[in-house]
Amino acid sequence: MSRSVEATLRAGLAAAALLLAAPLLAQNGPAAKPSAPAKPAPAQPVKLGLGRVALPEEIKAWDIAVRPDGKGLPPGKGTVKQGDELFQAQCASCHGEFGQGNGRWPVLAGGQGSLTSDRPEKTIGSFWPDLSTVFDYVHRAMPYGNAQSLTPDETYALTAYLLYLNDLVKDEDFELSDKNFTTVKLPNAAAFYDDDRETTEKAFWGKEPCMKDCRSEARITGRAAVLDVTPDSKSAPKVD
Repeated sequence: MSRSVEATLRAGLAAAALLLAAPLLAQNGPAAKPSAPAKPAPAQPVKLGLGRVALPEEIKAWDIAVRPDGKGLPPGKGTVKQGDELFQAQCASCHGEFGQGNGRWPVLAGGQGSLTSDRPEKTIGSFWPDLSTVFDYVHRAMPYGNAQSLTPDETYALTAYLLYLNDLVKDEDFELSDKNFTTVKLPNAAAFYDDDRETTEKAFWGKEPCMKDCRSEARITGRAAVLDVTPDSKSAPKVD
């Protein structure tokens, strides 16, 4: 047999051997690496099928808060004189013609210099820190029994009149508006500060509170005033 024929036969036998061994190689080959476990899908929120998304005009109707920096103030204006007329018609039955309070209804004016006394009179002029609190509360909750019936102009006028009753403005022609609102500062504003107990009282904190013989003598440092603002049936205003 010639060398060329012999080489051809050997090559054919080798190819046949490879073809026969291929299934065994595929069966006994290296094992595939196990795939990483699939991450669980995030839980979907349960839909109860109740309600609907609020409309922009509905959100706007609730978004009426006024901040001390003036954010939230609606455009408008009103004078002390206009506020006087509104106050006598819609507020004086409870708060008195001059903000002195009728019966058990809250006093709105006066009280300057009384905060350190035994019976402090906490009014807009003597105690309240920000004029925005006046505007926000009047706009949101007054007059009693007919809340949110006042227009922005009427609320500005009433707020101006309350400033006048507390001698914070002197001119009956003074006009309060969204343009000059933040320039008005109430007398007691500087007496308010942020809650600082985390720093000023931290030294007194303890994991184990004292439950026995903690202090030899208790001392009363102040007394609360009882303010019952619920009127009786005779003095309550008539609300249509």
